[in-house]
Order: sequence, then C-alpha cells, then structure tokens
Amino acid sequence: MSRAALLQMTSGIDPAANARTLVEAIAQAKSGGAAMVFTPEMSGLLDGNRDRARPNYRSETEDPVLAAVRDAAARHGLWVHLGSLAVLREDGKLANRAFVIDDTGEVRARYDKMHLFDVDLPTGESWRESNSYTAGEGPVVVDTPLGKLGLAICYDLRFPDLFRTLSNAGATILAVPAAFTRPTGAAHWHVLLRARAIEAGAFVLAAAQTGEHADGRATYGHSLAIDPWGDVLLDMGMPAGLGFAEIDAARLEDVRARVPVLRHRRVIPEAIRA
Repeated sequence: MSRAALLQMTSGIDPAANARTLVEAIAQAKSGGAAMVFTPEMSGLLDGNRDRARPNYRSETEDPVLAAVRDAAARHGLWVHLGSLAVLREDGKLANRAFVIDDTGEVRARYDKMHLFDVDLPTGESWRESNSYTAGEGPVVVDTPLGKLGLAICYDLRFPDLFRTLSNAGATILAVPAAFTRPTGAAHWHVLLRARAIEAGAFVLAAAQTGEHADGRATYGHSLAIDPWGDVLLDMGMPAGLGFAEIDAARLEDVRARVPVLRHRRVIPEAIRA
C-alpha cells in the first residue's frame, strides 16, 4: 500500500506565487506520508491573456517554477508529478509539458499534451490552444514508487486510444492533470475518468485546477482518485488544498483477475461498410 497526494490549486498569473504553493504542498505531502504528489495542469501559470503571459514563458532549463519544484522534491525526498507547465520550445512555440521528478530532483520523464483544446462552448467560451501550443508526438510511461505511471493532460481524457496505448505499455496508474471548464467538468469529468480507469484496469489520479482565477476563468475542481474497478477513492470538491489516496497493488491484481480486459484486447481492423 502506497499513498498518493493530490494538490488542487487555483493557479494565477504570478509564477512566483504559484511556485510557493507548489513548494508548500510538497512539504505537506511528505509530512502526510505520501510517496508521490500530483499537481494540476498549468501549475506554474494560468493566464489566458497571451500578451501579459508572454514575458513569463521560459525554456525548460530557465523555468523558475520547475527549478523550485525540483529543489523541493530533493529537499523533502519526494517524487512529484508536475501536472504541466507552459514551456517555451526552441522554435518559439509553447509545449504544455508534464514532468515526473524523482526524490533527488531529477526529471525522470516529460510528456507534451497530444490533444489540444480547440472548442466553442454553448456558454460563449471559446478556446484555441493550438494558437499557442504545439501538440506532443507520443505517449509516455515511467516507473515511479506507486507503479508504472502513464501520462496524459486534460483534453487527452477524451481520447481512449491514448489510454489503451498506455495500459498496453504496462501502466498501472494514469495521471490526468487538468484545468477543466465548469460546463464540461459538470457534464463529463467524473464519467470519463471512471471510464478510463475501468477500461484500463488501472488507478486514475487527476489533480485539477479549481475556483475563480486571476485571468477571469473558472475551473471545475473535483480532483479525483479512482481505483481500477471505477470506485472513487477521493473527490476533493471545490476547495483548494491537498488530498490523499491509498494505492493498493492488491486491488489492481484483484480487478484485473476478475475482468481481464487487457488480456482480451484485440487489434481492431478498419470497419466494413455495409
């Protein structure tokens, strides 16, 4: 049995303030007995005003939030899944990039969000992530103290083929950090996360943004931990803060033995038009 910590936060437009929240959460997660802490998408900066945000974009080697988190991970001896940062690429575009950092502060894995959020919602909200970001090129699985961790980010949740690939590659835990809008969160967040857990026979850990943000947006919250049977182990509701969930390897083995979906998977050919 291992313990995971999930940070639910209200990231703003000041990277230094967001970094302080992350560093404090790492210390609290360690004190709470966690083996690893998970943070939301865009933990370092959440700002829809591109002109205002632009001076805060940094390359990975120069990003102060990443540096602060790596230092805190090493000081407290704790693994961290940094849900994502807006990282400046060499070509001048941005990557929405997740990091897995070990207990010495070393980056063990990186994942760039593959599916970009380009939608128009009935509420009038319009999002064009592809205007600023370049999509990632492939899935990532990494060994962690909790097990083999498959990486995804927010809108990736709607594409089950990604999670099939991750579980085929051995993932027993799926990380889905997010900044879900309230309309889409209320409609789809719980059901999609539970479906991904059930389909993969895996734990799902989804640390989320919550509340009213400095750039004017509102996010759904409800950071979730879900077991391989689809049972919700933790639902953090709307308040910001730190939550804990137990990751039981025996539960994983039991569910996969009862419903061996991974063993029953087949390669699906193209559909025949009747």
